[in-house]
Amino acid sequence: MKKLIPGVIALVMLFAMNSIAVAETSVVATIFPVYDWVREVAGDDVDLTLLLDNGVDLHSYQPTAQDIMKVATCDMFVYVGGESDDWVEDALSEAVNPDMVVVNLVEAMGEDIKMEEIVEGMEHEEDEHEADAHEDHEDEADEHVWLSLRNAQKLVKVLASALGEADPANAGRYAANADAYAEKLAALDAEYTAVCEGADYDTLLFGDRFPFRYLTDDYGLKYYAAFSGCSAESEASFETVVFLAGKLEELQLPAVMTIEGSDGRLAETVVQATGSRDAKILTLDSMQSTTGEDLKNGATYLSIMEENLEVLRQALAK
Repeated sequence: MKKLIPGVIALVMLFAMNSIAVAETSVVATIFPVYDWVREVAGDDVDLTLLLDNGVDLHSYQPTAQDIMKVATCDMFVYVGGESDDWVEDALSEAVNPDMVVVNLVEAMGEDIKMEEIVEGMEHEEDEHEADAHEDHEDEADEHVWLSLRNAQKLVKVLASALGEADPANAGRYAANADAYAEKLAALDAEYTAVCEGADYDTLLFGDRFPFRYLTDDYGLKYYAAFSGCSAESEASFETVVFLAGKLEELQLPAVMTIEGSDGRLAETVVQATGSRDAKILTLDSMQSTTGEDLKNGATYLSIMEENLEVLRQALAK
């Protein structure tokens, strides 16, 4: 678990309790997709903060004292709730707002949550208790719940309900906004369905981490990847490269996929290891490193998922 520094926390809490002013409902969201969902549902009627706004990946994020203050004093806190959010328990234990509404998206998924999986050819940590380690990995929830337009339709309504609890005066408007936004999400979901059903291929191959299980499951796509979505590894073994290159050739796939922020070296190595060496390298954006600057430039959850659809169209076409 990522531990917080008690002395820093105490100072921050003292400062926070002495500085909280009566204001509009304050909402803190950890990552960009969640932030954007809240923005769509709440509009300008809340004081909304994106916690991870400087491009730090969810999996390596360490909260600062200022971050802890933001969480501890807000009216509503929304976080993903997977293994990368181990720090949240400590942060919430320091909360000075007894009426804070907290939304854990992994918990909100209920029975729709999926477990991380190891597929053929994927690297995973091995030790003398490999079987037990593998079983433990399987029991970890796949935290990348936002990478499904169908999940998004469900979760924005969860957020609307939570916003209504934090701000009852506007509950009806939040619910109406969530319904309207869910219709846009459903329309894009239908476009994804049409593209995938009409595609020449039904398989994606990632020379990278793979956080897109919810998306591929939604549309019946198969996948191969070097690493799982939460893997800390970045160097693939010779065996993994050979396996992925073999699958690329066997299936005659037109592209090797990466995620945003990748240097592309592994994907390039996989392509170079094939005979044809003419596969494209395409990037799907998992929105784990979206910055405040991206927000200023107009990035939205829908716009990025629309861009991902165009990438997917290329990756599945001859």
